[in-house]
Amino acid sequence: MSTITTRDGTQIYYKDWGEGQPIVFSHGWPLSADDWDAQMLFFGQRGYRVIAHDRRGHGRSTQTWDGNEMDTYADDLAALTEKLDLKEAIHVGHSTGGGEVARYIGRHGTKRVARAVLISAVPPLMVQTEKNPGGLPLSVFDGLRAQLVANRAQFYKDITLPFYGYNRPGATISEGIRERWWLQGMMGGAKPHYDCIKAFSETDFTEDLKKIDVPTLILHGDDDQIVPIGAAALLSAKIVKNATLKVYPGFPHGMPTTNADQINADLLAFIKGEERSASA
Repeated sequence: MSTITTRDGTQIYYKDWGEGQPIVFSHGWPLSADDWDAQMLFFGQRGYRVIAHDRRGHGRSTQTWDGNEMDTYADDLAALTEKLDLKEAIHVGHSTGGGEVARYIGRHGTKRVARAVLISAVPPLMVQTEKNPGGLPLSVFDGLRAQLVANRAQFYKDITLPFYGYNRPGATISEGIRERWWLQGMMGGAKPHYDCIKAFSETDFTEDLKKIDVPTLILHGDDDQIVPIGAAALLSAKIVKNATLKVYPGFPHGMPTTNADQINADLLAFIKGEERSASA
C-alpha cells in the first residue's frame, strides 16, 4: 500500500495512477478514495495522472482519535501534494471533499493548483445560523450523530437511499452501488466519522472561497437531498471569483456515480478549457 506519514504520525493511504497532468480527488464523508473509481479510470485512460487519498479516519488511513477537522484534513492534503511534488494540479472535491479542497487552498494557496472543482460540495456553510438562514438546522446533524452512535451499520445502509436519489418515485436502484457505499463507510472509524459530521456541517468556508484565484467549476444537482443546493453551490458561485456554475436538474448528491458519464464529460471539458457557464 502507498502511504505518507503526517507530522502527527497518521498514515494517509493514497492511489497514484498514470502519467500526465495530475488530478487530485478528495472524497466525501464517510467514504474513501474508492468512491472516485469512475473518474480515476476515465481520466487515467485519457492521459492524466489520477490521485486519490483516504482522508484520515476513513478507508485504509489511520483511524485517528484527534485531528478530525478541516484544518488538519487540508494540511494532510498539502502533505500529500508536497510528498508527490504535484504541480499544476487540478483539485476535485465531492461533498466534504469540496470543503477539504477549499480549506486546502485557503491555508496553502494555489502555487501547486491549476484548477479547482467543487461537486455537490458543502461550502460555504451547511448549518443554519443567523448569517446563514438558508442552512440546515443543527438538529439535522445531531440526528446524524445519534444514528451513527445507535447503529452505524444500519444508518450507513439507510442513508444510501437519499444519497443516490433512490427514494424518488421511479428510481432504478442499484444494490451494488448501495453495498459499495456501505463497505467504504464501514472501513473507516466510528470516532473520526462522528467528528467529521461537525467538520463538514459547521465549518465556514467563506474566507477560503474568497482566496480561490484559479478557474473553478461548481457542479450541483438541484435534487441533492444531502447538501441542498440553495445554501451550497448557489452561494459558493457568488463568492468564488469567476466561478463556472453548472446545475443538473433532478441529479442527486451522489451524481459522480449515478451520472458518471455526464459528470466526467463536463469535468473533461472544464479541464481542457471548454467549459460554458450554464445550467445543464
